[in-house]
Amino acid sequence: MGCFPCGAKSNHNGKKQLPINNTFDHQIPSTSEKLKVNSVSNAKKDGESDHIAVRTFTFRELAAATKNFRADCHVGEGGFGRVYKGLLESTNQVVAIKQLDRNGLQGNREFLVEVLMLSMLHHPNLVNLIGYCADGDQRLLVYEYMPLGSLEDHLHDLPPDRRPLDWNTRMKIAAGAAKGLEYLHDKANPPVIYRDLKCSNILLGEDYHPKLSDFGLAKLGPVGDNTHVSTRVMGTYGYCAPEYAMTGQLTLKSDVYSFGVVLLEIITGRKAIDNSRTGGEQNLVACARPLFQDRRNFAQMVDPSLQGLYPVRGLYQALAVAAMCVQEQPNMRPLIADVVTALTYLASQKYDPETRSVQGPCTGSSTPRMRRE
Repeated sequence: MGCFPCGAKSNHNGKKQLPINNTFDHQIPSTSEKLKVNSVSNAKKDGESDHIAVRTFTFRELAAATKNFRADCHVGEGGFGRVYKGLLESTNQVVAIKQLDRNGLQGNREFLVEVLMLSMLHHPNLVNLIGYCADGDQRLLVYEYMPLGSLEDHLHDLPPDRRPLDWNTRMKIAAGAAKGLEYLHDKANPPVIYRDLKCSNILLGEDYHPKLSDFGLAKLGPVGDNTHVSTRVMGTYGYCAPEYAMTGQLTLKSDVYSFGVVLLEIITGRKAIDNSRTGGEQNLVACARPLFQDRRNFAQMVDPSLQGLYPVRGLYQALAVAAMCVQEQPNMRPLIADVVTALTYLASQKYDPETRSVQGPCTGSSTPRMRRE
């Protein structure tokens, strides 16, 4: 499901200051008058040092790159539309090209949001936007190509020739995705609420390096004395925080909840919502909550495809992080910075399936404590 808003520069405290496009002024919280209101074009004129300009493409160029959007170039699709693998003739660069489905769930507003967001926000764990096409009624986005597809492709409904992710790779992906979210929450100013964190939006590059993608639903977070942003409920069923789904009140902790669902999927190998299961078993979080109460249940929660090849202590710690993230009360959830600290630690503890031992810095230490506010 889908929705909207905006675009980055640096202020005195080192955070990325997002220039707010005038088109979206009505979406900015009332206490944000102190923020400098700029259009993207003004940011370019001001010569922002950290702004990386995106290219504009003609439809003809992108049609040529995808061999006229031939079926064998089609690599996937989502709420925005179809995604094609292409080769830019001008630079000989392999790219991913998303073509807006004019009858799809997302539209022109989400297209603009994504262009503004990704042209301004840059981090190793965010997908790179190379350019876009707004040629006539055509709307296309051009990204760096992520050769390993999405996290979803490696967790659910695996084809016979695809090996399940091992424990070390799962923790690496979880830590990297959390770092991308931390950048949006803590480095951007005002903070950015991603709003659509799910396995299919975490793309994987070489060596399973994760990057967050699809920013069409991203929203500027609360500023000043505001505690939340009120908006119509958008996102994906199974990942939305309960308070957001019920009230439309969006906070940074809404993203933390969604991350907790993703972390549970990484650990268990189960889908957030699995309609192939019986009624009581369909919702992953609902199934997991009773099991969190007793460590003796933890072994039955781990993905069977790991075949027992995981560190018991690491499993307990990872599930503890997930349990905190999916707390029903948002003020009980940890800050994403503390989630990053915990998962970076777990990713550093390399599990050797041959010896079934863990090696890494500070092996004897415990997972760092988490703050909730």
